[in-house]
Amino acid sequence: MVAFARVHEDKLGSFRLVATGTTGGRILDACPSLTIERLKSGPLGGDQQIGAMIAEGRLQGLIFLVDPLSPMPHDVDVKALMRLALVYNIPMALNRATADILLRSARLAGLPTTSTTPEIIPQA
Repeated sequence: MVAFARVHEDKLGSFRLVATGTTGGRILDACPSLTIERLKSGPLGGDQQIGAMIAEGRLQGLIFLVDPLSPMPHDVDVKALMRLALVYNIPMALNRATADILLRSARLAGLPTTSTTPEIIPQA
């Protein structure tokens, strides 16, 4: 997540960012220009706080990068967030490729989209 934030620091700066405590701290160390609302650490309920924000309509999208080659002790938390993203129909990225596309999303940029307008903002 930190490497992703470094690459996209300028673009991420245009969004309201929310992160679990530990992840948010690591991102801020690497990208001090970002403003991040840090919730509790994941094991202390931060993932559930993010889930509540999804249910309350307070998040427009979710980037939750996972390492598929590492065991995930918080697999249940990831599945709960995936379920909420599906229920409330918000875009969710689980890998870098999808996260890159999500950052270019017209929907997240607050631009109106219809069946005749592109969903993805072309890169400059």
